[in-house]
Amino acid sequence: MKALDDIMQKLKPKADGKFPLAYTVWDGMYTFLFVPGHTNHKGVHIRDGIDLKRTMVMVIFALIPALLFGIYNVGHQHFLAIGDVVTGDHVCTLFWDKFIFGALKVLPIIIVSYGVGLGVEFIFAAFNKHAIQEGFLVSGMLIPLILPVDVPLWMVGVATVFAVVIGKEVFGGTGMNIVNVALTARAFLFFAYPTKMSGDAVWINTSLEEGQQLVDGFSGATPLAQAVKGGTESLNTMNASVMEAAIGFIPGSIGETSALAIGLGALLLLITGIASWRIMLSTFVGGYIMALLFNLWGANPFMELTPIHQLVLGGFAFGAVFMATDPVTGSQTNTGKYIYGFLIGVFAIIIRVFNPAYPEGVMLAILFMNIMAPLIDHYVVAANIKRRLKRVSVKA
Repeated sequence: MKALDDIMQKLKPKADGKFPLAYTVWDGMYTFLFVPGHTNHKGVHIRDGIDLKRTMVMVIFALIPALLFGIYNVGHQHFLAIGDVVTGDHVCTLFWDKFIFGALKVLPIIIVSYGVGLGVEFIFAAFNKHAIQEGFLVSGMLIPLILPVDVPLWMVGVATVFAVVIGKEVFGGTGMNIVNVALTARAFLFFAYPTKMSGDAVWINTSLEEGQQLVDGFSGATPLAQAVKGGTESLNTMNASVMEAAIGFIPGSIGETSALAIGLGALLLLITGIASWRIMLSTFVGGYIMALLFNLWGANPFMELTPIHQLVLGGFAFGAVFMATDPVTGSQTNTGKYIYGFLIGVFAIIIRVFNPAYPEGVMLAILFMNIMAPLIDHYVVAANIKRRLKRVSVKA
């Protein structure tokens, strides 16, 4: 590392030189690789072995299981659609065929997300003369994982620019945004280009080579879309049982299909203390209770899905683990975190059940609660103040 540090120091441009963007890029790379060389000289500050970049990197590590499974599942769904499924001695070969095919489809989306997003970050950092902010390290990975595999790359670029500029920079940058940046990108695409974010054709890559054709009766619809059309019978037709939905071999967004892979990431976030267990737990509890109430009501077929089935389908688990726990846009008080997470789970299931045009309600639920989080904290703090004032008056 000493040799790398020496090289970086030799390449260091002047902060007040003719090209401020060059120093901004260098500073971002250097502080990513090494501990920042500057310290606070006045005021109160906290010494810690981890900074924001290291926190963001830990979230990236937590996303790796969902990313790797998503890459494989993209290839798996493609070969399943064209009927090219072999068994026996060719299983190992087919595994790598699926993984390589998925990587060729997913990696360009990730490259565009990071390239465009970091480009915007660099420009704003140079213009405002501050260091590169670290928040997009995670957002750049989250955006591809919550998109369909067949979304055009130019749409990924446009949505990323919109999310970074409108969702974050206009509020002051990382730590100041009021809504989740990655979900802002998805919401932009959903409302601006709905045909590329919904329907049966967007979730599975069905590009065919000469002589290939889709298998008879193929449908690229997600299990949630099937449930809206015909309830549990349609789910059983797709073999989307609770176990298969939990493992993740179903159509859906790149990183959202496997609750098992998401659970591995959640375990890392909880062990390291990066994510709030209060928000994560209360989100699942809220979703479970709401689904259970709908089971008792049973007014339409979608309400017949068991609570566990609701939690492992779609993006619910991904949203609860990686989106709802965003420390910037979520509630800050401990009591507020329980309320915030619980309402996300409740609203996510309500939107699924009562809006057949949009069976996946986690995105809208989280974005809505992002807006409500400051209000929740306000009333929690106000209640604490009121309770303490009563305690003081009683002692007096």
